[in-house]
Amino acid sequence: MEITVQWIRTSWTKHPRGGAPAARRNSAPMGFLVSPVPSSFAQVIRTSERDGFEPHESERDLRQVGLTLRDEGDRLRVLARVEPLFGLPPRPRRPPAVRLVPGQWVRWQLNYRFSSAAGIRDWSYWLDTFNVAYGPVDPNVFLSEPTVLVDECGPVR
Repeated sequence: MEITVQWIRTSWTKHPRGGAPAARRNSAPMGFLVSPVPSSFAQVIRTSERDGFEPHESERDLRQVGLTLRDEGDRLRVLARVEPLFGLPPRPRRPPAVRLVPGQWVRWQLNYRFSSAAGIRDWSYWLDTFNVAYGPVDPNVFLSEPTVLVDECGPVR
């Protein structure tokens, strides 16, 4: 069965936490048109503060994406991995894996905050959005509302 994966990582520092910069960051899309990539690869899109949150697209082997995907015959089991483990917020209780039937898709979001070990640099933040579809899809599938939404975003101040 066909699996389509899109991974969007948005990164920023504490400087655009308010006002116009935060509005620009928050207006970054949670889904993009699907680009053709080999079947064992994910479409990867990066946006960051230093580029004005302009999207930059690449592809990556599915084994290098923060997801566990398992074909269970008539369903696809999807679980986002928490990576890296040293970022905040803590996640003592995680939601269970999502099981998709053909024609369904999930949007799974996780956020992180990091600080330098010595506290010399400012905090930095990530928002990871994983869009995963099971079965054949149109290129605009991730521009619509997901079948399942898992929001694991926590307080990062």
